[in-house]
Amino acid sequence: MADGALDGSSRTPLHAQLAAILRGRIADTSLPPGSALPTEAELQEQFGISRSVVRQALLALTAEGLITRGRGRGSVVAPRGEHHRLVQRTAGLSAQIATEGEVSTTEIVDLGPERNSRAEAQLGVSRVLALRRIRSVAGEPIALIHTWLPLPLAAALTADELTDASLHAVMREKLGVVVTSGRRQVRAVAAMPVVARALGTAEGAPVLLLEGTSVDADGRPVEVFSTWHRADRVIFDIDVVDDGAAGSLPVAASGETYPSGPDATPSHASCSEGHNDLAARARALAAELSALSAELERRQ
Repeated sequence: MADGALDGSSRTPLHAQLAAILRGRIADTSLPPGSALPTEAELQEQFGISRSVVRQALLALTAEGLITRGRGRGSVVAPRGEHHRLVQRTAGLSAQIATEGEVSTTEIVDLGPERNSRAEAQLGVSRVLALRRIRSVAGEPIALIHTWLPLPLAAALTADELTDASLHAVMREKLGVVVTSGRRQVRAVAAMPVVARALGTAEGAPVLLLEGTSVDADGRPVEVFSTWHRADRVIFDIDVVDDGAAGSLPVAASGETYPSGPDATPSHASCSEGHNDLAARARALAAELSALSAELERRQ
């Protein structure tokens, strides 16, 4: 389906085709937040379709939260509701969202001992405590977090004290463990079924996966994690420094995340230590997301 054209012979209903076209224009900011969509009459004329088809498409976009509609003002692209995360900071997602003036909630999906050879090797222990969480803002899930902690260290943690809380804050207050740094890897992946269900997004939709390890002040690994973020809700920001200074600035940990589960992508906890490398990864990530979005659009 070409942008700007509807295919009457396609098995995809016309209203779904129109919704896909408008959705794409919103995604690539051809229709930026706050801008007005063409009127129903203009869309009818442009695409040669009936008003009922136009209204079905607009209703679908309204239900997705992409546009708002009101009497006398037509349809307007809704605010993006984006949340920013500095990936080189040690503060986790909940702490960074709090600095935006928003309140996040955390649901504990699972907490208990688990055998995982990769996490055990990275943490240097024989058993780990697995923690799976869903982080939401205003009732909307934005991140699925899977964390592994050394079982001897974290055995006393409970679901009640981790609900609606920062893991790093609880580790600091209850265990005396302060996360100081770590390694991170960012990539764009397609949402597998368990991720799509948790985040309320379509299976195969692009999501941002942040993986890595966190260490304490003595350099001991205290966390292995993977976090899947909704790519339409979370933006990764990167502080840029002068090339001459980049080599002396390590990439800090940001351990409010985690990996695994039946649909988890294997982590390798390998992130660049310099801001230059991180910036290069971000550029590659942006290109990968663009290609993935184009492929998803082509399949519609």
